[in-house]
Amino acid sequence: MRVKDKSIIVTGAGGGIGEGIARRLAEEGAQVLVNDIAAVRGEKVAADIRAAGGRATFFRADVTKSADVKALVDTAVQRHGKLDVVVNNAGWTHRNRPALEVSEEEFDRVYAINMKSIYLSTIHAVPAFRANKGGSFINIASTAGIRPRPGLTWYNGSKGAVITTSKSLAAEFGPDNIRVNCINPVFNPDTGLSAEFAGGPVDEARRAKFLATIPLGRFSTALDVANAALYLASDEAAFISGVCIEVDGARCV
Repeated sequence: MRVKDKSIIVTGAGGGIGEGIARRLAEEGAQVLVNDIAAVRGEKVAADIRAAGGRATFFRADVTKSADVKALVDTAVQRHGKLDVVVNNAGWTHRNRPALEVSEEEFDRVYAINMKSIYLSTIHAVPAFRANKGGSFINIASTAGIRPRPGLTWYNGSKGAVITTSKSLAAEFGPDNIRVNCINPVFNPDTGLSAEFAGGPVDEARRAKFLATIPLGRFSTALDVANAALYLASDEAAFISGVCIEVDGARCV
């Protein structure tokens, strides 16, 4: 098993990509702490993983709140005896529309969930990683952070910030044997935010518009992203830090 006995937190794991990552890591032997702000969904994911023979428990935390993130990290250490990996997957977007029409409240929420969460994760997880003689952050950014398009300007900017910050953290914490990497998924019509990204219901016309931009001819899936996360969490990636893996079917080429 590729991540056997590793203690791993996955944020925003109550559905979509986060759920896929949590399930895949558990299949490969990890002790997974499933995090989400939605307790019912998160508890179900953890229960489903256990039913399939994996190890997972749920912990509700708001990743924009320092006290919650500290409690999340502390719980992982208490339950598993250590912390090896944090997958910062929780994210949010404003609806696809002109930049001038996005409210200040929406802007603040985008940056709180997408970027402040990375700050808080770093503040609270780095001490645990240092105590463990190393660790790994896997930040789920987006192709939008490197090849932005109109309509999602403030979301695009937040994901660009995640990418740049991740590279800077990799350089800063490398001497502590702490790795920091990103995964940049392309549009997935099956996630809970797909209508926000698309600017409305993902009908056939919108699907075709997005699909035409992906050379491999299909959308990304939660499993595609989960397999990239599995690699980055494993010891196979022990010398990989400061990189972004585009899981996008060549969308960003």
